[in-house]
Amino acid sequence: MQPPLLSRRRALAGGAGVLAAAGALGSLSGCAAPATAAGPGQTLLRFWHLFGGGDGVNMQGMLDDFRTGHPDIALEASTLQWGAPYYTKLGMAGAGGRAPELAALHLARLAGFAPGRLLDPFDLDLLAEHGVKEQDFPPDIWRRGQVGGKQYAVPLDTHPFVLYYQTEVCEKAGLMAGGRLKPINGADEFADALRAAKKATGQPGLVTETLGPDCITPWRLFSSFYAQTGGTVLSEDGKRLALDDAKALRVLEYLARLVEDGLMVRRVDYAGSIGVFNGGKTAFHLNGEWEITTFKTTGLPFSMTRIPALFGTAATQADCHAFVLPHQDDRGGAPNEAAHTLTAWMLQNSVAWAQGGHVPAYLPVLDEPAYLDLKPQSEYRAVIDDVALDEPAWFAGSASRMWIELGAVFSGVLTGSRSPRDALTEARARLRKLLDTRNPLPGAAS
Repeated sequence: MQPPLLSRRRALAGGAGVLAAAGALGSLSGCAAPATAAGPGQTLLRFWHLFGGGDGVNMQGMLDDFRTGHPDIALEASTLQWGAPYYTKLGMAGAGGRAPELAALHLARLAGFAPGRLLDPFDLDLLAEHGVKEQDFPPDIWRRGQVGGKQYAVPLDTHPFVLYYQTEVCEKAGLMAGGRLKPINGADEFADALRAAKKATGQPGLVTETLGPDCITPWRLFSSFYAQTGGTVLSEDGKRLALDDAKALRVLEYLARLVEDGLMVRRVDYAGSIGVFNGGKTAFHLNGEWEITTFKTTGLPFSMTRIPALFGTAATQADCHAFVLPHQDDRGGAPNEAAHTLTAWMLQNSVAWAQGGHVPAYLPVLDEPAYLDLKPQSEYRAVIDDVALDEPAWFAGSASRMWIELGAVFSGVLTGSRSPRDALTEARARLRKLLDTRNPLPGAAS
Protein backbone atom coordinates (compact mmCIF):
# COMPACT_ATOMS: atom_id res chain seq x y z
CA MET A 1 0.00 0.00 0.00
CA GLN A 2 1.13 3.54 -0.72
CA PRO A 3 -0.49 6.55 0.92
CA PRO A 4 -1.15 9.76 -1.01
CA LEU A 5 2.04 10.92 -2.71
CA LEU A 6 2.90 13.90 -0.52
CA SER A 7 2.39 12.02 2.72
CA ARG A 8 4.43 9.09 1.39
CA ARG A 9 7.36 11.37 0.62
CA ARG A 10 7.23 12.99 4.04
CA ALA A 11 7.04 9.60 5.74
CA LEU A 12 9.92 8.12 3.80
CA ALA A 13 12.06 11.17 4.39
CA GLY A 14 11.64 10.53 8.09
CA GLY A 15 12.85 6.97 7.64
CA ALA A 16 16.12 7.72 5.87
CA GLY A 17 18.07 7.76 9.11
CA VAL A 18 17.80 5.93 12.40
CA LEU A 19 14.23 5.74 13.72
CA ALA A 20 12.95 8.54 15.92
CA ALA A 21 13.74 8.57 19.61
CA ALA A 22 11.20 8.20 22.38
CA GLY A 23 10.98 11.93 22.97
CA ALA A 24 9.42 12.41 19.54
CA LEU A 25 6.37 10.27 20.24
CA GLY A 26 4.15 13.20 21.09
CA SER A 27 4.22 14.33 17.44
CA LEU A 28 3.43 10.93 15.94
CA SER A 29 -0.23 10.56 16.75
CA GLY A 30 -1.31 11.29 13.17
CA CYS A 31 -5.08 11.57 12.83
CA ALA A 32 -5.92 9.11 15.58
CA ALA A 33 -9.60 8.61 16.30
CA PRO A 34 -11.02 9.92 19.56
CA ALA A 35 -11.05 7.47 22.42
CA THR A 36 -13.97 5.07 22.46
CA ALA A 37 -15.67 4.26 25.72
CA ALA A 38 -16.95 0.70 26.13
CA GLY A 39 -20.57 0.61 27.23
CA PRO A 40 -22.20 -1.93 29.54
CA GLY A 41 -21.57 -5.45 28.26
CA GLN A 42 -19.09 -4.25 25.62
CA THR A 43 -15.42 -5.17 25.14
CA LEU A 44 -13.04 -2.39 24.12
CA LEU A 45 -10.90 -3.25 21.09
CA ARG A 46 -8.17 -0.81 20.05
CA PHE A 47 -6.84 -1.15 16.50
CA TRP A 48 -3.92 0.87 15.11
CA HIS A 49 -3.32 1.10 11.38
CA LEU A 50 -1.56 3.28 8.81
CA PHE A 51 -4.09 3.34 5.97
CA GLY A 52 -4.71 6.75 4.40
CA GLY A 53 -6.12 7.96 1.09
CA GLY A 54 -8.31 5.52 -0.79
CA ASP A 55 -7.16 2.69 1.47
CA GLY A 56 -8.30 4.69 4.46
CA VAL A 57 -11.76 5.15 2.97
CA ASN A 58 -12.07 1.41 2.28
CA MET A 59 -10.79 0.53 5.75
CA GLN A 60 -13.20 2.92 7.44
CA GLY A 61 -16.13 1.41 5.57
CA MET A 62 -15.12 -2.10 6.59
CA LEU A 63 -14.68 -1.09 10.23
CA ASP A 64 -18.09 0.59 10.25
CA ASP A 65 -19.64 -2.63 8.91
CA PHE A 66 -17.85 -4.61 11.62
CA ARG A 67 -19.22 -2.33 14.32
CA THR A 68 -22.74 -2.78 12.99
CA GLY A 69 -22.45 -6.55 13.13
CA HIS A 70 -20.66 -6.70 16.49
CA PRO A 71 -22.48 -4.41 18.95
CA ASP A 72 -20.76 -6.21 21.84
CA ILE A 73 -17.35 -4.85 20.73
CA ALA A 74 -16.47 -1.16 21.17
CA LEU A 75 -13.96 -0.72 18.34
CA GLU A 76 -11.53 2.20 18.64
CA ALA A 77 -9.62 2.49 15.34
CA SER A 78 -6.72 4.94 15.10
CA THR A 79 -5.06 6.00 11.85
CA LEU A 80 -1.40 6.90 12.46
CA GLN A 81 1.21 8.53 10.24
CA TRP A 82 2.47 6.18 7.50
CA GLY A 83 6.04 4.93 7.42
CA ALA A 84 8.81 5.22 10.00
CA PRO A 85 6.73 7.25 12.50
CA TYR A 86 4.09 4.51 12.63
CA TYR A 87 6.62 1.77 13.21
CA THR A 88 8.47 3.73 15.85
CA LYS A 89 5.30 4.31 17.84
CA LEU A 90 4.10 0.73 17.42
CA GLY A 91 7.45 -0.71 18.52
CA MET A 92 7.69 1.51 21.57
CA ALA A 93 4.11 0.70 22.58
CA GLY A 94 4.95 -3.00 22.43
CA ALA A 95 8.16 -2.49 24.38
CA GLY A 96 6.20 -0.76 27.13
CA GLY A 97 3.47 -3.42 27.19
CA ARG A 98 0.86 -0.66 26.73
CA ALA A 99 -0.04 -1.42 23.14
CA PRO A 100 -3.42 -1.73 21.42
CA GLU A 101 -5.04 -5.14 21.09
CA LEU A 102 -4.49 -5.29 17.31
CA ALA A 103 -2.39 -3.47 14.71
CA ALA A 104 -1.43 -3.52 11.03
CA LEU A 105 2.14 -4.31 9.98
CA HIS A 106 3.91 -4.84 6.68
CA LEU A 107 4.85 -8.50 6.66
CA ALA A 108 8.41 -7.95 5.43
CA ARG A 109 9.04 -5.80 8.53
CA LEU A 110 8.14 -8.60 10.94
CA ALA A 111 11.76 -9.59 11.60
CA GLY A 112 12.53 -6.13 12.99
CA PHE A 113 9.72 -6.32 15.53
CA ALA A 114 11.24 -8.92 17.83
CA PRO A 115 8.34 -11.39 17.90
CA GLY A 116 7.99 -12.59 21.48
CA ARG A 117 9.07 -9.23 22.87
CA LEU A 118 7.33 -6.51 20.85
CA LEU A 119 4.63 -8.81 19.47
CA ASP A 120 2.48 -11.62 20.89
CA PRO A 121 1.52 -14.75 18.90
CA PHE A 122 -1.96 -15.44 17.54
CA ASP A 123 -4.07 -18.23 19.02
CA LEU A 124 -4.60 -20.42 15.95
CA ASP A 125 -7.33 -22.43 17.66
CA LEU A 126 -9.22 -19.21 18.30
CA LEU A 127 -8.83 -18.14 14.68
CA ALA A 128 -10.05 -21.57 13.59
CA GLU A 129 -13.19 -21.11 15.68
CA HIS A 130 -13.89 -18.13 13.44
CA GLY A 131 -13.29 -20.17 10.30
CA VAL A 132 -9.72 -19.04 9.48
CA LYS A 133 -7.07 -21.74 9.00
CA GLU A 134 -3.53 -22.00 7.67
CA GLN A 135 -4.63 -23.73 4.47
CA ASP A 136 -6.66 -20.65 3.54
CA PHE A 137 -3.45 -18.74 2.63
CA PRO A 138 -0.58 -19.07 0.14
CA PRO A 139 1.97 -21.24 2.00
CA ASP A 140 4.96 -18.93 1.55
CA ILE A 141 3.09 -15.84 2.70
CA TRP A 142 1.64 -17.65 5.72
CA ARG A 143 5.06 -18.99 6.73
CA ARG A 144 6.57 -15.50 6.66
CA GLY A 145 4.32 -14.69 9.61
CA GLN A 146 5.90 -17.48 11.69
CA VAL A 147 8.80 -17.21 14.10
CA GLY A 148 9.92 -20.06 16.31
CA GLY A 149 6.90 -22.19 15.40
CA LYS A 150 4.40 -19.50 16.43
CA GLN A 151 2.22 -17.30 14.20
CA TYR A 152 3.00 -13.63 14.84
CA ALA A 153 1.42 -12.15 11.70
CA VAL A 154 -1.72 -13.03 9.73
CA PRO A 155 -1.63 -11.65 6.15
CA LEU A 156 -4.51 -9.54 4.87
CA ASP A 157 -3.26 -9.03 1.30
CA THR A 158 -0.32 -8.68 -0.97
CA HIS A 159 0.41 -5.41 -2.75
CA PRO A 160 2.79 -6.24 -5.60
CA PHE A 161 4.57 -4.44 -8.39
CA VAL A 162 2.40 -4.92 -11.51
CA LEU A 163 2.29 -3.93 -15.18
CA TYR A 164 -0.33 -1.35 -16.19
CA TYR A 165 -1.10 -1.11 -19.89
CA GLN A 166 -3.15 1.25 -22.03
CA THR A 167 -5.52 -0.87 -24.05
CA GLU A 168 -5.94 1.55 -26.98
CA VAL A 169 -2.20 2.13 -27.38
CA CYS A 170 -1.45 -1.59 -27.14
CA GLU A 171 -4.21 -2.36 -29.65
CA LYS A 172 -2.70 0.13 -32.08
CA ALA A 173 0.73 -1.47 -31.55
CA GLY A 174 -0.59 -4.97 -32.26
CA LEU A 175 0.01 -6.14 -28.69
CA MET A 176 -3.57 -7.15 -27.84
CA ALA A 177 -5.58 -10.31 -28.46
CA GLY A 178 -9.13 -10.94 -27.29
CA GLY A 179 -9.21 -7.71 -25.32
CA ARG A 180 -6.11 -8.58 -23.28
CA LEU A 181 -2.38 -8.04 -23.58
CA LYS A 182 -0.69 -10.83 -25.52
CA PRO A 183 1.68 -12.97 -23.42
CA ILE A 184 5.20 -11.57 -23.18
CA ASN A 185 7.92 -14.14 -22.59
CA GLY A 186 11.45 -13.03 -21.92
CA ALA A 187 13.46 -9.83 -21.89
CA ASP A 188 13.78 -9.62 -25.68
CA GLU A 189 10.01 -9.90 -26.22
CA PHE A 190 9.38 -7.15 -23.67
CA ALA A 191 11.85 -4.85 -25.43
CA ASP A 192 10.17 -5.68 -28.74
CA ALA A 193 6.77 -4.77 -27.26
CA LEU A 194 8.17 -1.41 -26.13
CA ARG A 195 9.54 -0.80 -29.63
CA ALA A 196 6.17 -1.60 -31.18
CA ALA A 197 4.47 0.81 -28.79
CA LYS A 198 7.01 3.55 -29.54
CA LYS A 199 6.51 3.06 -33.26
CA ALA A 200 2.75 3.43 -32.80
CA THR A 201 2.86 6.62 -30.71
CA GLY A 202 6.30 8.18 -31.10
CA GLN A 203 6.73 8.07 -27.30
CA PRO A 204 8.81 5.73 -25.10
CA GLY A 205 6.80 2.58 -24.43
CA LEU A 206 7.41 2.46 -20.66
CA VAL A 207 7.30 4.94 -17.81
CA THR A 208 8.06 4.44 -14.13
CA GLU A 209 9.53 6.57 -11.36
CA THR A 210 13.27 7.00 -11.89
CA LEU A 211 14.25 9.90 -9.61
CA GLY A 212 13.23 12.19 -6.79
CA PRO A 213 13.63 12.45 -3.01
CA ASP A 214 13.44 9.03 -1.36
CA CYS A 215 12.77 7.41 -4.72
CA ILE A 216 12.03 3.70 -4.13
CA THR A 217 10.65 2.48 -7.47
CA PRO A 218 14.12 1.76 -8.96
CA TRP A 219 14.66 -0.65 -6.05
CA ARG A 220 11.29 -2.34 -6.67
CA LEU A 221 12.09 -2.59 -10.37
CA PHE A 222 15.47 -4.18 -9.74
CA SER A 223 14.12 -6.44 -7.00
CA SER A 224 11.34 -7.79 -9.23
CA PHE A 225 13.59 -8.75 -12.13
CA TYR A 226 16.48 -9.90 -9.94
CA ALA A 227 14.08 -12.26 -8.13
CA GLN A 228 13.18 -13.70 -11.54
CA THR A 229 16.81 -14.79 -11.99
CA GLY A 230 16.59 -16.82 -8.78
CA GLY A 231 18.92 -14.46 -6.95
CA THR A 232 18.48 -13.21 -3.40
CA VAL A 233 19.78 -10.01 -1.85
CA LEU A 234 20.34 -11.47 1.63
CA SER A 235 20.70 -14.96 3.01
CA GLU A 236 17.54 -16.84 3.97
CA ASP A 237 17.88 -15.70 7.59
CA GLY A 238 18.53 -12.08 6.55
CA LYS A 239 21.88 -11.95 8.32
CA ARG A 240 24.38 -12.12 5.43
CA LEU A 241 24.85 -10.52 2.02
CA ALA A 242 23.93 -12.88 -0.82
CA LEU A 243 23.94 -10.68 -3.95
CA ASP A 244 24.91 -12.59 -7.09
CA ASP A 245 26.95 -10.13 -9.14
CA ALA A 246 26.37 -11.83 -12.50
CA LYS A 247 22.60 -11.96 -12.06
CA ALA A 248 22.39 -8.43 -10.67
CA LEU A 249 24.46 -7.00 -13.53
CA ARG A 250 22.32 -8.82 -16.09
CA VAL A 251 19.26 -7.01 -14.75
CA LEU A 252 20.88 -3.60 -14.29
CA GLU A 253 22.45 -3.64 -17.75
CA TYR A 254 19.10 -4.57 -19.31
CA LEU A 255 17.34 -1.68 -17.55
CA ALA A 256 20.08 0.71 -18.62
CA ARG A 257 19.66 -0.42 -22.25
CA LEU A 258 15.92 0.22 -22.18
CA VAL A 259 16.61 3.84 -21.26
CA GLU A 260 19.53 4.25 -23.64
CA ASP A 261 17.44 2.88 -26.53
CA GLY A 262 14.66 5.40 -25.84
CA LEU A 263 12.18 2.70 -24.85
CA MET A 264 11.71 4.01 -21.31
CA VAL A 265 11.35 7.54 -19.97
CA ARG A 266 14.73 8.49 -18.46
CA ARG A 267 14.03 11.24 -15.94
CA VAL A 268 10.67 11.39 -14.17
CA ASP A 269 9.58 11.53 -10.55
CA TYR A 270 6.66 9.63 -9.04
CA ALA A 271 3.96 12.22 -9.77
CA GLY A 272 5.43 12.78 -13.22
CA SER A 273 5.26 9.08 -14.06
CA ILE A 274 1.56 9.04 -13.19
CA GLY A 275 1.03 12.12 -15.36
CA VAL A 276 2.90 10.64 -18.32
CA PHE A 277 0.85 7.44 -18.24
CA ASN A 278 -2.35 9.44 -17.84
CA GLY A 279 -1.37 11.39 -20.96
CA GLY A 280 -2.58 8.47 -23.04
CA LYS A 281 0.43 7.86 -25.32
CA THR A 282 2.61 5.59 -23.18
CA ALA A 283 1.78 1.90 -23.42
CA PHE A 284 3.14 0.60 -20.12
CA HIS A 285 3.59 1.73 -16.53
CA LEU A 286 5.33 -0.23 -13.77
CA ASN A 287 4.12 0.53 -10.26
CA GLY A 288 2.32 -0.91 -7.28
CA GLU A 289 -1.31 -1.85 -7.82
CA TRP A 290 -2.49 0.92 -5.49
CA GLU A 291 -2.68 3.48 -8.34
CA ILE A 292 -5.68 1.64 -9.80
CA THR A 293 -8.04 4.22 -8.28
CA THR A 294 -6.09 7.10 -9.84
CA PHE A 295 -6.39 5.76 -13.36
CA LYS A 296 -10.00 4.67 -12.98
CA THR A 297 -10.89 8.15 -11.77
CA THR A 298 -9.40 9.80 -14.87
CA GLY A 299 -11.25 7.42 -17.20
CA LEU A 300 -8.03 6.15 -18.81
CA PRO A 301 -8.61 3.04 -20.98
CA PHE A 302 -6.26 0.68 -19.15
CA SER A 303 -5.90 -2.73 -17.61
CA MET A 304 -3.32 -4.51 -15.47
CA THR A 305 -1.46 -7.79 -15.41
CA ARG A 306 1.32 -9.55 -13.54
CA ILE A 307 4.85 -8.52 -14.52
CA PRO A 308 6.08 -10.76 -17.37
CA ALA A 309 8.80 -13.29 -16.61
CA LEU A 310 11.74 -11.60 -18.32
CA PHE A 311 14.58 -13.44 -16.60
CA GLY A 312 13.32 -16.95 -15.94
CA THR A 313 10.69 -17.60 -13.30
CA ALA A 314 7.66 -15.39 -12.68
CA ALA A 315 8.33 -13.13 -9.69
CA THR A 316 7.53 -9.62 -8.58
CA GLN A 317 8.61 -7.48 -5.65
CA ALA A 318 5.85 -7.14 -3.09
CA ASP A 319 4.96 -6.70 0.53
CA CYS A 320 1.84 -7.70 2.44
CA HIS A 321 -0.34 -5.90 4.93
CA ALA A 322 -0.81 -8.15 7.93
CA PHE A 323 -2.43 -8.16 11.34
CA VAL A 324 -0.27 -8.43 14.47
CA LEU A 325 -0.84 -8.49 18.21
CA PRO A 326 1.41 -5.84 19.81
CA HIS A 327 2.80 -7.07 23.11
CA GLN A 328 0.63 -6.52 26.17
CA ASP A 329 1.76 -7.55 29.63
CA ASP A 330 -1.73 -8.81 30.43
CA ARG A 331 -2.88 -10.03 26.99
CA GLY A 332 -5.82 -12.42 27.12
CA GLY A 333 -9.50 -12.59 27.90
CA ALA A 334 -12.27 -10.81 26.03
CA PRO A 335 -10.09 -8.06 24.45
CA ASN A 336 -7.75 -10.67 22.94
CA GLU A 337 -10.71 -12.67 21.65
CA ALA A 338 -12.12 -9.49 20.10
CA ALA A 339 -8.81 -8.93 18.29
CA HIS A 340 -9.04 -12.42 16.79
CA THR A 341 -12.69 -11.79 15.87
CA LEU A 342 -11.84 -8.62 13.95
CA THR A 343 -8.89 -10.30 12.20
CA ALA A 344 -11.03 -13.17 10.95
CA TRP A 345 -13.88 -10.86 9.91
CA MET A 346 -11.56 -8.59 7.92
CA LEU A 347 -10.10 -11.54 6.04
CA GLN A 348 -13.47 -13.04 5.21
CA ASN A 349 -14.81 -9.69 4.00
CA SER A 350 -11.74 -8.55 2.09
CA VAL A 351 -13.53 -8.13 -1.25
CA ALA A 352 -14.13 -4.57 -0.07
CA TRP A 353 -10.42 -4.19 0.62
CA ALA A 354 -9.59 -5.45 -2.88
CA GLN A 355 -11.38 -2.47 -4.41
CA GLY A 356 -8.20 -0.48 -3.74
CA GLY A 357 -6.15 -2.88 -5.87
CA HIS A 358 -4.67 -5.16 -3.21
CA VAL A 359 -4.88 -8.91 -3.78
CA PRO A 360 -6.55 -10.65 -0.81
CA ALA A 361 -4.31 -13.17 0.93
CA TYR A 362 -7.34 -15.12 2.17
CA LEU A 363 -7.69 -17.51 -0.77
CA PRO A 364 -11.45 -18.26 -0.52
CA VAL A 365 -12.13 -14.60 -1.40
CA LEU A 366 -10.34 -14.96 -4.76
CA ASP A 367 -13.11 -17.29 -5.95
CA GLU A 368 -16.03 -15.20 -4.76
CA PRO A 369 -18.22 -13.80 -7.59
CA ALA A 370 -18.04 -10.34 -6.05
CA TYR A 371 -14.24 -10.40 -6.35
CA LEU A 372 -14.24 -11.87 -9.85
CA ASP A 373 -16.55 -9.03 -10.89
CA LEU A 374 -13.90 -6.46 -9.89
CA LYS A 375 -12.10 -5.29 -13.03
CA PRO A 376 -9.20 -5.03 -13.55
CA GLN A 377 -8.41 -6.24 -10.00
CA SER A 378 -9.28 -9.87 -10.66
CA GLU A 379 -7.29 -9.82 -13.92
CA TYR A 380 -3.99 -10.01 -12.05
CA ARG A 381 -4.99 -12.17 -9.07
CA ALA A 382 -2.54 -14.89 -10.17
CA VAL A 383 0.25 -12.58 -9.00
CA ILE A 384 -0.39 -14.03 -5.53
CA ASP A 385 1.87 -16.90 -6.64
CA ASP A 386 4.69 -14.58 -7.79
CA VAL A 387 5.26 -12.64 -4.58
CA ALA A 388 8.93 -12.03 -3.73
CA LEU A 389 9.21 -10.56 -0.23
CA ASP A 390 12.42 -9.07 1.12
CA GLU A 391 14.48 -11.47 3.18
CA PRO A 392 13.82 -11.05 6.92
CA ALA A 393 15.94 -8.17 8.21
CA TRP A 394 15.14 -5.23 10.46
CA PHE A 395 16.06 -2.74 7.72
CA ALA A 396 13.87 -4.34 4.99
CA GLY A 397 10.20 -4.04 4.03
CA SER A 398 7.93 -1.12 3.17
CA ALA A 399 9.23 2.36 4.06
CA SER A 400 12.52 0.76 5.07
CA ARG A 401 16.06 2.07 4.91
CA MET A 402 16.98 -0.60 2.36
CA TRP A 403 14.27 0.53 -0.06
CA ILE A 404 15.27 4.17 0.23
CA GLU A 405 19.04 3.67 0.06
CA LEU A 406 19.04 1.16 -2.80
CA GLY A 407 16.35 3.12 -4.59
CA ALA A 408 18.74 6.06 -4.68
CA VAL A 409 21.58 3.87 -5.96
CA PHE A 410 19.61 2.21 -8.76
CA SER A 411 18.02 5.52 -9.71
CA GLY A 412 21.43 6.46 -11.08
CA VAL A 413 21.38 3.51 -13.49
CA LEU A 414 18.07 4.67 -14.95
CA THR A 415 19.01 8.34 -15.21
CA GLY A 416 22.49 7.61 -16.55
CA SER A 417 24.50 9.04 -13.66
CA ARG A 418 25.85 5.61 -12.60
CA SER A 419 27.05 2.61 -14.55
CA PRO A 420 25.45 -0.72 -13.61
CA ARG A 421 28.75 -1.97 -12.16
CA ASP A 422 29.27 1.16 -10.06
CA ALA A 423 25.70 0.87 -8.78
CA LEU A 424 26.24 -2.74 -7.78
CA THR A 425 29.43 -1.85 -5.91
CA GLU A 426 27.63 0.94 -4.03
CA ALA A 427 24.63 -1.28 -3.28
CA ARG A 428 26.93 -3.89 -1.75
CA ALA A 429 28.60 -1.26 0.44
CA ARG A 430 25.27 0.09 1.70
CA LEU A 431 23.91 -3.37 2.43
CA ARG A 432 27.03 -4.27 4.42
CA LYS A 433 26.62 -1.10 6.48
CA LEU A 434 22.96 -1.93 7.17
CA LEU A 435 23.90 -5.47 8.19
CA ASP A 436 26.45 -4.05 10.62
CA THR A 437 23.96 -1.58 12.15
CA ARG A 438 21.94 -2.50 15.21
CA ASN A 439 18.15 -2.48 15.04
CA PRO A 440 17.21 0.84 16.71
CA LEU A 441 13.76 -0.26 17.92
CA PRO A 442 13.63 -0.60 21.72
CA GLY A 443 13.51 -4.21 22.88
CA ALA A 444 14.48 -5.58 19.46
CA ALA A 445 17.44 -7.81 18.72
CA SER A 446 20.40 -6.56 16.72
